[in-house]
Order: sequence, then structure tokens, then C-alpha cells
Amino acid sequence: MKYVIVIADGMADEPLEQLNGKTPVMEAKTPNMDFIAKNGYTGLTINVPEGMTPGSDVANTSIMGFNPSMLKGRGPLEAPSVGVDLNSDDVAFRLNFINIKDNKINDFTADHITTEEADKLIKALNEEFGDIGSFYTGVSYRNLFVIDDLDTEDLINTPPHDVVGGDINEYNLKSDKYPQKAEVLNQLMLDSIEFLENHQVNQKRVAEGKLPANMIWLWGQGAKPEIGNFPEKYNLSGATITGVDLLKGISGYINLDVIEVPGATAYFDTNYQNKVDYALNSLEDHDVQFIHIEAPDEAGHEGNLPEKIRAIENIDSIILGDLLEKLPEIDEEYTIAVLPDHPTPIDIKTHTRNPVPFAIYSTSIDDPDSVEVFSEDMTDGRYGDVLVGHNLLSEMIKIANNEE
Repeated sequence: MKYVIVIADGMADEPLEQLNGKTPVMEAKTPNMDFIAKNGYTGLTINVPEGMTPGSDVANTSIMGFNPSMLKGRGPLEAPSVGVDLNSDDVAFRLNFINIKDNKINDFTADHITTEEADKLIKALNEEFGDIGSFYTGVSYRNLFVIDDLDTEDLINTPPHDVVGGDINEYNLKSDKYPQKAEVLNQLMLDSIEFLENHQVNQKRVAEGKLPANMIWLWGQGAKPEIGNFPEKYNLSGATITGVDLLKGISGYINLDVIEVPGATAYFDTNYQNKVDYALNSLEDHDVQFIHIEAPDEAGHEGNLPEKIRAIENIDSIILGDLLEKLPEIDEEYTIAVLPDHPTPIDIKTHTRNPVPFAIYSTSIDDPDSVEVFSEDMTDGRYGDVLVGHNLLSEMIKIANNEE
């Protein structure tokens, strides 16, 4: 039996007036999602426990089969994917390159700065501010800052994608317990403005009509977590395909292999075909394959409805289409699930912790439920009550083995 979990990041949404009350999922052409729903089991799952921030770290840890309550921040989850082995006293922050105008966050991606440009800026930051902490290159605007100070784990932080248009001095790091430590890092962020604006990378970007990456933003910090061991818990080998360092990091912590895929950009231009081709090849050696696609989430954050629909249709036609066609060539018995990790609604441009739809098809199923199409409105499915996210994988295994 082979297991495949396709994670369409941020795909779930709300009914939109411009779509006559439909969601992007409902509007998109998704014959393969509909096939899985019609011939399988469906329902809703909530991947973000009450009281936790609806981030991709929390939601994807749930989908990968672990209770996310032990997580200590997004930063440390990204550390392994950039080659950083955190020490016991280290705290890792996600470092976004952002663009600001008039002291307000204008673009939390710095106009999707390239990784090559980001690497040059990271090296310059290490030379200028390396006495405070260490800077590491990630992918595009998503980078890492590590400081040897466990107290900074308790600082109150704000994800920049949640406060686009907000004042940088209103949403910076805060702490009643360690105000001086918050001030040191806030000053670092402020000092980065003039330094980055004068860097040749940004001067070139401005000349080309692009937004400069004129500030760093620190958030999502935490110490090294202890999550669990996937092969030991499930007695299955597994692998992950993703263009996002966060997912690579989570996979590393739980002993899932990370399959590097050429052209996996974690944006609209990601190479969908390579992702599914590499996934099918990986399944020759692994029992479980996670395939994560970031594009719907990026479209949600940008409020870009056409790109969100296009991303959903690409996932359906390329990823799911090839999987359903070719999985039987690898193993006559297989189980496949498709779901978002969390909603990223077009109208609000950020994550929510609302339940998300899921559908599971298995060659073991001979009594599918009554749902005909995949959508956010699948309350009539087998899992009418909202399923706890970190139990989804266990349910897949039960279905595959005809266990109730």
C-alpha cells in the first residue's frame, strides 16, 4: 500500500461576491479532486488547535501526523533546511526581507526578491551586524536569523503578512519581561533600513523598477523543538516534496526524507510536472509521500483571485491527474488524500484557523459516501464532525486496512 497526501497550501477560502457566492475551489475546474471526493470519503478537518496561531508550521505538522502543541515557533522549523543545527541555547527567528514605505509594511515579500539577491544581502548583514547574531539564506524573502539567547523566545512577535499596511513601530517585537532584549532586536531591524537601502542589490532593483528589500523583519522565533519520529510512530517510511524551507525543516525533525525538485519555487511559477514526476519516483522507495504546493497560499496573501484559481487547477490537472493515472503502475493498492492546510482567504489576505475540506480515495474503499464534488461544503461526508488534523493520517491508514 502506498500513501500520498497532496497539500494545497491555503487553498480553502470563503464565498466571494465576484464569483456569485462561490469559493475559488468551487469555481475552479477540478475533475480529479471531484473523483477523489465522489469515490472516497470526505469531511472537514481543523489543523490548527484552538489558541494556536494559524500558521503553516502548526497546520502542516498536524497533516504530517503529529500534535503541533509542542511547537516553539516557525523559525526553528526552518533551520534544518538551511543547514543550521541549533544548539540548546539558540533561538531561531524567521527573517523576512520586506519593503516599507513611510514606515509602513508595503510588501511582506519585498516584491518576491530572488534567492540570489537575498543571499548577497544576507552576507552583507552578517558582515555588518554579525556581533548580534547569525544570518542564513533561505529561499527568496524567507530567511533565518539565529541568536544565542533563550530569553528572546518569549518576545511577542507579529507575522508581516498579517499586518501589511501597518506601522513598523506598532507591530515590532514586544516584551514586558525582557524589554531590553526586544529593544536590541527592534533596533537591529531599524538599522537594517538605511543599510539595505544603500546596498547595490537594492539600488539595482530600484533602477529596474522593482521594490527594494529595504528592511528585515524578525518573527516566528523559537528554540529547537522535539516533535517525534515518523517511521517509528507509523511504521512507514516517508518523504516530502516542497519548495518551502518550513516544510523541509519539519520533515527533517520527524525523519521524513526531503526530495529536492528542480524548479520548485514555492510560487506561481513552480514546476508542477517535476513535483509529480519526482513524487512518483520517490514512491518506489517510500511508503508515504507528502506533496506540498505553496502557490494557492501566495495567491491568497496577494489577493490574486485568477492566480489562486489557476494554482488550484494546476494542482488538479497536473499533480492529481498524473497521480491517479500512474499510481497503479507503482502499486495496485494505494490511498491518496487532498486537502489544504488552512484557509488563506482572498478578501483578508491572511490565514484563518477555520476547518478545511479533505477527501480520501483508496483502492480499499467499496462504499464511498454521498458527496459528489470537492469543496469547502462537505459536511455530509463520512466525517461530518470536524476531524482533529493530526488524526487524519491515522484515518488514512485505517481506511487502507479496512479498519473501523
